[in-house]
Amino acid sequence: MTISIWRYSHLTLAISSALFIIIASVTGVILAFEPISDQLKPYEVVDISTLSISETIATLQKQYDEIIDIAVDENNFVSTSVITKEGKSETFYINPKTGLKIGEIIQKEPIFEFATNLHRSLFLKSTGRFLIGFVSFLLFLIGVTGVILIAKRQGGIRKFFSTIVKENGNQYYHIIIGRYALIPIIIITLTGVYLSLEKFSLLPKDTNYHQKTAQKAVTKNLKVTDFIIFETINLNELKKIEFPFSTDKEDYFFVKLRNKELAIHQYNGTIVSEKKIGFVTLGSYYSLLLHTGKGSILWSIILVLACFAILFFVFSGFSMTSNRRKKTVAIKNKTHETAAEYIILVGSETGSTFRFANAFKNALINAEKTVFLAALNSYKTYKNAKNIIIFTATYGDGDAPANANKFIKLIDTVQQHHLLKYTVVGFGSKEYPAFCKFAILVHASLQIHPKFIPELPLLKIDNQDINVFKKWVNEFENLTHCSLEIEEAELSESSKKEVEFNVLEKTNINKDDTFLISLQPKNKLKFVSGDVIAITPKNEHRSRLYSIAKMDKNILLSVKKHEFGVCSNYLEQLQKGDFVNGTIQQNHHFHFPKKVKEVILIANGTGIAPFLGMIQESKKTKIHLFWGGKTKHSFEVYHKFIVKALENKKLTSFTIGYSQEHKVKMYVQNLVEDKPELIIKTLQNEGCILICGSLKMQKGVEEAIDKIVKEKLNSSIEILKEKGLIKTDCY
Repeated sequence: MTISIWRYSHLTLAISSALFIIIASVTGVILAFEPISDQLKPYEVVDISTLSISETIATLQKQYDEIIDIAVDENNFVSTSVITKEGKSETFYINPKTGLKIGEIIQKEPIFEFATNLHRSLFLKSTGRFLIGFVSFLLFLIGVTGVILIAKRQGGIRKFFSTIVKENGNQYYHIIIGRYALIPIIIITLTGVYLSLEKFSLLPKDTNYHQKTAQKAVTKNLKVTDFIIFETINLNELKKIEFPFSTDKEDYFFVKLRNKELAIHQYNGTIVSEKKIGFVTLGSYYSLLLHTGKGSILWSIILVLACFAILFFVFSGFSMTSNRRKKTVAIKNKTHETAAEYIILVGSETGSTFRFANAFKNALINAEKTVFLAALNSYKTYKNAKNIIIFTATYGDGDAPANANKFIKLIDTVQQHHLLKYTVVGFGSKEYPAFCKFAILVHASLQIHPKFIPELPLLKIDNQDINVFKKWVNEFENLTHCSLEIEEAELSESSKKEVEFNVLEKTNINKDDTFLISLQPKNKLKFVSGDVIAITPKNEHRSRLYSIAKMDKNILLSVKKHEFGVCSNYLEQLQKGDFVNGTIQQNHHFHFPKKVKEVILIANGTGIAPFLGMIQESKKTKIHLFWGGKTKHSFEVYHKFIVKALENKKLTSFTIGYSQEHKVKMYVQNLVEDKPELIIKTLQNEGCILICGSLKMQKGVEEAIDKIVKEKLNSSIEILKEKGLIKTDCY
């Protein structure tokens, strides 16, 4: 529940202030270049921390008839207002060491003038300044709620900077950039609020005033350049010094320093009175510097990046919200909850888990079962139900999704009239410490309830692995004796649009009815070897999935033509230059592992396809490939890729076996059994094993590996899978 509160608070604040935030950020980017532009002007010619006020006054007195004031700005540019010897009144920048003029006072450029007015008040005067100040406060609250959401998602504030699981680009960079832009944004917002409060006189008033200073009586008149106070104060401490307008002894030098103001007797140089700068005034001064970046190129650049970050947050935040709403499922049931035999309950934060629930629901309906689907929070008494199947994701550090946060309490308050069989399927990512934690809690709560009987063990699915889900469906099918057929197209992300691909090349079909086809995406497309492409033949509604090999930015598919295979026959009939439509689906759990020194790839038949791309793209990783086919002719279509990889040393070793070439059949699992040392060595070095091909092959290979690791490592295939050391993509 807390996740939803903070998320909706974050979203509400963002929506209510988005337009003003965009305006403030765009103008902020423009204005941040003003101090950079000023700093690049050639007016800081000497180190003013080594020059005293006396030295500068002495040089100015030689050059000009009268000095009216001397000022030092945030850029350490020294300016003066003087009466020249020709009797003209002028103000300009000087070389404080020589007193000579070096440039005219910088005038504000029209673009900066326009941006300043828009940034401060939207050209609405006081009303606009109030709105901008209020929006600054809202942006501060957005930052705070954002921090809380990241902390919740990562499993606590201590894990704020821990690794982010990259589920999608907008979400990933929204968090990454947010973590590093947080402090500058907080500074921008708080200083903006402070300056607005100052403008409307809502800050405590500075009650400090000039207090007379007790001084020893001094009757001797001194030259201005001999004043001890002017000799001891360097220019870098000075903001402004105003010279007396008359010769009246009651007319003083007024010196404004960073932290105080002084009144200096114009004849003897004694301090007549002193005023300390109050905290509120200092706050205003430093708020202005921090908010505008004046005097620092580095901080101005940080402000530019922070403003760009804010604009990205607006874009990515609304993009994520839009995608989340697209994934929100409108639940439609043909059977009433009181009549349904199967109840499917779903817990999902983003809506993606509903894809699996709906696919399973449709499979049950096609098997002529009565089904009712609802969110976990809608749990109630089910009159005729026999089975409850729960699909639930986990949010953050083991929290319940928004539509499932009441379920645990409902278990105890809602009464069922008879015993119900239940199954829990958890969805999550192993990269999170609390992998499927909420699903575990749901399963445990039902396990101790007297009205529920477990039908299948708790299943935890990593990264929405379709193959693991389909295996579970097979187990459910065998247990309940009903025929279930899952449509893979229903499990794909429907939000992704089809992309047009050009057929670059297609090999002739070999004796195994296998061929390779190379596709070039018409537009720039992001994918890696191990992802899958969903292709829907013309006049068909069902997609077929093929594993991708990324070869020089193009896609290579290995296809087995089946006599009645609609899609394989469609692809086989394509010619060079033809076009085909498809949708790329990311397959995170089967990407080539990073930061490992050694990898074993195991495949049979067309399962070799993604490995061809992985081998080509690898750099320093040692790769061992095991492959099995029917005969030597089966290998001909892949021959040139393997030979080239061995020559380029992209492939460390290649082991091949044929099941129909010799009297003694050699399957892939036999190849694995013959090389236990390689298996052990790779796993001991925390290497990884990837398996792709038929489910029958996978079972045989896993049994072979299980036997090896039990004997040599005192481990098991299940433990290796839990650790992510074995990845599979079989069909």
